[in-house]
Amino acid sequence: MIYADRLEAAVRRTGNPCLVGLDPHLELLPPEFAAARDPAASRAERAAAVTSFLLEVIDVAAGRVPAVKPQSAFFELLGPAGAQAWETVVEAAHAAGLLVIGDVKRSDIGSTAAAYATAFLEGLPGSNPSALCDAVTVNPLLGSESIQPFLDVCARGEKGLYVLVRTSNPGSDEFQAQGSPSLSERIADAVVRWGEPLVGECGMSSVGAVVGATLPGELAELRARMPRTPLLLPGYGAQGAGAADVAHGFLDGGRGALVNSSRAVLFAYRNRPGVPWKDATREALEAMIEALGAPLGQSTGSG
Repeated sequence: MIYADRLEAAVRRTGNPCLVGLDPHLELLPPEFAAARDPAASRAERAAAVTSFLLEVIDVAAGRVPAVKPQSAFFELLGPAGAQAWETVVEAAHAAGLLVIGDVKRSDIGSTAAAYATAFLEGLPGSNPSALCDAVTVNPLLGSESIQPFLDVCARGEKGLYVLVRTSNPGSDEFQAQGSPSLSERIADAVVRWGEPLVGECGMSSVGAVVGATLPGELAELRARMPRTPLLLPGYGAQGAGAADVAHGFLDGGRGALVNSSRAVLFAYRNRPGVPWKDATREALEAMIEALGAPLGQSTGSG
């Protein structure tokens, strides 16, 4: 089953399009995992704290949402122990029945892009398949040459990718909004072309797009421009976007998008004094599910 159909099945099974971002900011972890930010701790000790925290987050997310999205940078800064932590977290998420979207934003010339695609999606002989991602984020700035190796992996199996089209960070206008059509619009058109051979039985492609939810007007336009493209929508929660904003990214029936929240879920305890961190995380996730699960089965966007 190709990624598009696996994703569709996971969203239907859980009844919501929520994506939990696993971004273990060391300075924000609950006090129980303070070793992660202890300057006297080794990288191995910090990685152990990060791993313990994220395994408990996965326990909260299991059965409630379709997918999680670990951010590789927070693992890479911990060196070899961080690489092991990454594999442990990815494997645990799969064991919990979650799809894993690796937020790696890789891009390079063809041969190097092929190595990235193998590293995160396909693995070398002897690799643990449970420690590989179901999909990854990629940066298209180097052109089709940098994307083709990832497309090749998707065509060979069950993997997917999400191409950066319009991001939610404050400086994104500097390049993405320039030109007519804009750079983002040009990339969106390329995403449609790249995704055409990888459309599943659900009618969606395994080639998705990252589009920020903090720009609802542009989100609606890009949704219409990419009718068969699954969207990954960052910006919900801590960055300010709400349910009404992300609604512009869905197709009719509440299909076609995942909504990411990271800090607002993982570190909800910071706004709930006296509440155990895991309870606060669980409550924040349930609130997100309630806010975003309702549109499924309803007409919420263009389509």
